[in-house]
Amino acid sequence: MSAIVCQSALEAVSLIQSGETLWTHSMGATPRVLLDALAKHALTLENLTLLQLHTEGAESLSHPDLRGHLRHRCFFGGVPTRPLLQSGDADYVPIFLSEVPKLFRSGEQKIDTAIIQVSPPDKHGMCSLGISVEATLAACQVAGKIIAHINPQMPRTHGDGFIHIDRFAAVYEQSASLPIHAFATGDAVSLAIGKNVAELVRDGDCLQMGIGAIPDAVLSCLTEHKDLGVHTELFSDGILQLVEKGVINNSKKRFYPGKLVTGFALGSQKLYDYVDDNPAVIFMDIEQVNDTAIIRKNPNVMAINSALQVDLSGQVCADSIGTKIYSGVGGQMDFIRGAGLSEGGRSVIALPSTASGGAISRIAPVLSPGAGVVTTRAHVHYIVTEYGAANLRGRSLRERAQALINIAHPDFREQLCRDAFEVWGLSL
Repeated sequence: MSAIVCQSALEAVSLIQSGETLWTHSMGATPRVLLDALAKHALTLENLTLLQLHTEGAESLSHPDLRGHLRHRCFFGGVPTRPLLQSGDADYVPIFLSEVPKLFRSGEQKIDTAIIQVSPPDKHGMCSLGISVEATLAACQVAGKIIAHINPQMPRTHGDGFIHIDRFAAVYEQSASLPIHAFATGDAVSLAIGKNVAELVRDGDCLQMGIGAIPDAVLSCLTEHKDLGVHTELFSDGILQLVEKGVINNSKKRFYPGKLVTGFALGSQKLYDYVDDNPAVIFMDIEQVNDTAIIRKNPNVMAINSALQVDLSGQVCADSIGTKIYSGVGGQMDFIRGAGLSEGGRSVIALPSTASGGAISRIAPVLSPGAGVVTTRAHVHYIVTEYGAANLRGRSLRERAQALINIAHPDFREQLCRDAFEVWGLSL
């Protein structure tokens, strides 16, 4: 059945009815044109639920007037949803990113309508999910209907993200720019962390990392390495720079050797131009990208992730500040476990030693009340700050506490030593 070709975004989303559960395409492919229209249409409806990962530029759906009309259900929080999550006006679902597609395909989480952004159809009628396949492919496979924004500026990417235009209930075509994230040059702390992490990276390693000042700083310190590979959730400009220098060639990988494997891309227009119709970059369903059984196939996996707080036993909180949800579980544990199972694999949690302008130590005697343990102390390997690296693998609680205090900010080390004894009974 042919899709309804709509003359406006509002016409396209008008197919949505009260009580529906919706999925929105996420990351750099957030369908902002359709979501802005949904913000208007939702005011005429009741009890909509919007499932999502991290979204870009979807602030219109966070307006207070939408209360009672639309409620966010987040597998990962971001700028548009963080205030709602922290005020109790949106719902947070803690879940490994690899499990989100399974939740859909198993029927545990129904989806009435998927709202997506795609490239124009090719001569075979196939549209591409472009720079973000993540869990959206699974959502489209189970959704009752799909509403698509066809964007001529969306790259046509290789891999899993193809959907025939006949699967769409309604389409609206409009050229719209994609969100741009500039490569972060990094402050002194990020650069120091980057150098410390880079010292742990070996030639031939297969990298996984995120976006932001610290991952960018790490990547900027890898220019003298050789034969690096990439199997990652996120493809960013820092990775592209190493591809262009020949540092990343994916030659040592066993899963898709010679190919860069990712779930989504976020960065500059140059990055989006690079992935457009490029068979060297494979965008895959995040259930596969983040599957530990697949990650471990590559030797020497080096998973580099961040955190908000680490306690003296090595427990890692990455999704909340106390009880206040900040982001999400994401794929951190998927890759930390995958790296641990990989032959020669290692994992790093990298974070600044302090927060709040130096007033708070991110290395704490215990996690703040309500803080979520994203990576357990049994899984953690390296913790890195601007003051060095602590290898916690196979270490006792006393050894861990000492190693972590050694990389804490000097202003807090004495107090942390006292806390280690008073809270944990550890004499250092």
